Amino acid sequence: MSDETSDSGTADTYALKAGDLPKIAAPALPYRPPMPKSDGFRIGVIGTGGISGSHLDAYRAAGWQVAALWNRTRAKAEAKAAEYCPEARIEDDWHDMLADSTIDVIDVTLHPDHRAPIIEAALRAGKHVLSQKPFVTDLDTGEDLVKLAEDSGVTLAVNQNARWAPHMAWMREAVRAGLIGDLVSAHVAIHWTHGWTAGTPFDEIEDLILYDFGVHWFDFIASLAPGRARSVFATSAHAKGQANKVPLLAQALVRLDGGQASLIFDGSVPHGPRDTSFVGGTIGSLVADGRDLSSQSVTLTTETGIARPVLAGQWFNDGFRGTMGELLSAIEDGRDPSNNARDNLDSLALAFAAVRSRITGQEVEVGAARRLES
Repeated sequence: MSDETSDSGTADTYALKAGDLPKIAAPALPYRPPMPKSDGFRIGVIGTGGISGSHLDAYRAAGWQVAALWNRTRAKAEAKAAEYCPEARIEDDWHDMLADSTIDVIDVTLHPDHRAPIIEAALRAGKHVLSQKPFVTDLDTGEDLVKLAEDSGVTLAVNQNARWAPHMAWMREAVRAGLIGDLVSAHVAIHWTHGWTAGTPFDEIEDLILYDFGVHWFDFIASLAPGRARSVFATSAHAKGQANKVPLLAQALVRLDGGQASLIFDGSVPHGPRDTSFVGGTIGSLVADGRDLSSQSVTLTTETGIARPVLAGQWFNDGFRGTMGELLSAIEDGRDPSNNARDNLDSLALAFAAVRSRITGQEVEVGAARRLES
């Protein structure tokens, strides 16, 4: 292309200059955590490790009744009950929770290796189940559990709590409402420090960033462009000076049918954290930006103008209220929750493909990697 042009308009376009657009009112979208009409549901929680505090705090804020808790170490369950749900009883055997006909939903917060047989037992006992993420480490196991839930007439959902982080939820609902037309691209770049995991059990997960952390954003991509992901190319690396044994840097390119997506995870940046997301469509775009995952501003741009919604809430713990609230609402309405386990298998297929790509150095078709590899 010539460096010279006689058409100033062409020069302005080539320079990627933005035109002035008016500010417009942001459309009202249903991005807040859903709430069931009834407050009569009774919840049993199996596993009271660190993340369970976010679950229990969200349930307390929503006014939902936690009826029973179980943990391998009883004292930990007692401590969580004292802090969040003093009326809940402590079970010595989680099977007793499944035998209680008054408990409607079982929330399983254990790590994936211990979770699948408990989910299976709960489904066979006729309980609705909310599984902590990542749902399973094997797609075939996940499909078996989904089929068991369907055959048993109960609902199986996954705690992909980032879906109700305010900025992610608003952007997703904007895409679903057609405000940016057909999605063409989605790009996320997160810069923060994940070094707090050094010396913890998390430091034993080879793909801590790409899988355990990254599954939130693979799920985000899957929710924005359902059924359109075709392949993934991913890499990971150790950052200079990091204390962790496992890589804290990772990135992934996702080939979509008629589009593309990318994820960048800089997990070893000690100062100046930043989280930015861009979603482009045929008639508009969305941008979210902030210093962390809970402090985000969103901008919607279309030919009619620029809208900046004022968002309420934070990821922690609104995200956890969203996953359980959506499950309870779906049970009331007799429908599948948006965080249902069958759809979540698509998110896991993306993550598994990314891990295989990291290992092989090759682009991997989504669905080709049936399990988490190392």
